[in-house]
Amino acid sequence: MSVDLNIKIGGEAGQGLQTISSVLAKTLLRGGYNVFESQYFLSRIRGGHNYSEIRVSDEEILSKKENVDILIALDRSSIDQHIDELSDGVILIDKNEINIEDEISSIFHVPFSDIAEDVSGNKLYTNTVATGAALGLLCYDFEYLAEVLTDSFSSKGDEVVQKNIDAAKAGYDYSQENYSQKCHFSLQSIDNTSKKMLITGNEAIGLGAISAGLKFLSAYPMSPSTGALTYVAQKADQYNIIVEQAEDEIAALNMAIGASFAGTRSMVTTSGGGFSLMAEALGLAGITETPVVIYIGQRPGPATGLPTMTEQGDLEFVIHASQGEFPRCILAPATAEDAFYLTARAFNIADKYQIPVFILADQYLVDSSFTSKIFETSRISRDRHILSADEIESAGEYKRYKITDSGVSPRAVPGVTKELVMADSDEHNEIGHIDQTSENRIRMNNKRLRKMEGLKNEIYPPRIYGSKRPDLTFVGWGSTYGPLKESVDILNKNGAHVNLIHFNEVYPLPAKEIQNIFSDVEKCVCVENNATGQFARVLKIETGVEISDTILKYDGLPFTADYIINKVHERKMI
Repeated sequence: MSVDLNIKIGGEAGQGLQTISSVLAKTLLRGGYNVFESQYFLSRIRGGHNYSEIRVSDEEILSKKENVDILIALDRSSIDQHIDELSDGVILIDKNEINIEDEISSIFHVPFSDIAEDVSGNKLYTNTVATGAALGLLCYDFEYLAEVLTDSFSSKGDEVVQKNIDAAKAGYDYSQENYSQKCHFSLQSIDNTSKKMLITGNEAIGLGAISAGLKFLSAYPMSPSTGALTYVAQKADQYNIIVEQAEDEIAALNMAIGASFAGTRSMVTTSGGGFSLMAEALGLAGITETPVVIYIGQRPGPATGLPTMTEQGDLEFVIHASQGEFPRCILAPATAEDAFYLTARAFNIADKYQIPVFILADQYLVDSSFTSKIFETSRISRDRHILSADEIESAGEYKRYKITDSGVSPRAVPGVTKELVMADSDEHNEIGHIDQTSENRIRMNNKRLRKMEGLKNEIYPPRIYGSKRPDLTFVGWGSTYGPLKESVDILNKNGAHVNLIHFNEVYPLPAKEIQNIFSDVEKCVCVENNATGQFARVLKIETGVEISDTILKYDGLPFTADYIINKVHERKMI
């Protein structure tokens, strides 16, 4: 990468870090750059130490990095905690607000508060001054920032817009006049005519659901999935969607199952703790063969755990949740683009096989902002697999749970015809009436489980990236894709031969196809954000492919390429 710059904004909750980060990210995007924005925040409204990071490059970036080039410190703690991350970077602070007795050559003082008050008459514009000062260090075209500020504050009136622009320009000019010669970073806008957007994983999941024809969403808010709930709620009137904040997670999934039984595409959003309460309702969807999409944003457990941090610790829980045995499907997006298309795909799989389908993401993916191409909604199909009135009439006697070779029975919606559409949480016969005989139990259980064969054929193969003749193969799933892909690029650039096998459709797994993919793999390591190597274990159970080596991370923080490469060298894997 000819440009690979990392900006970190640190401070307490309530100091407006996300405002600075969001405005900077959008401004850099407008100049043609690719941006990856990530967040670290504690579970509190005020205080504590939080930070946002913006990584900017002229090439695709899908993950954060560890070295910091510009640190905007809004409190002393940000300096103490992050000064060692500066490779050859600088710290922007307001010494009038932060007491610094040490002589640190990398500190650039900009009186954010004084400038804000002088120019705009209010210290509320302090963060806007800081934003302008950061871009002044980079000699970046100020007009892009003015455009973003206009868009961001236009709803508050022309006066507020102008005061923000004036404050930003004053901060920009201060950096230019005092530090432009001392700072070796420079970003010029680049000619990039392709249309790009900055979108979070949560927004992409919400948009994917809307594009798939979502009409009912129920949830009890729980981070980190709440962003998808609020995104859909904001669009609900525009797309005729009912969004219901339920009294608890038990009610949320039961509502969604009821809506789906009535013929509506439905979805719930939750996290691992909330999903724990949904286990019984999940079984109801399983035995009544009612399609539903369940989005789980993973965070470290058990119990409340680390509610604002990331982990991939719920895979086996989701595979085995609820009593009994019934089919399900689990999709784990790797990027925001993945999240959009996989969410839409989840609805089609759910309807086709009449099963619960999971979108299993994590805090890192869903709270981060990715630079992405504009999504192609024309690629989204809505395959409902619901019988019309004519099809029901011509079929003769309607059997909701008819025994079929595929295990998939004809699905009708109540009220479409005079035929009765039954659903029961007890074991039932083909019509839907309770039948507790052993013979019926075996027939119906086998019918439901036969769907797994069709599902396995439906699953897309993993992505394979990197060297054709690798000495080492990384295996990953979900949000590890970005840091693993970057690790492959760096290692191969330095003379290694490494590749990546990455899964975003993680259950069920087609054994023969995956065995063929791994048949030529000599040495591999599974990289996961959990403590026990859950996907490696699932891979062995489902396909017989055994991965004995793992790189595991379970401190609440995501992987970076630096972390992965250091582990590879420490353990002499290549």
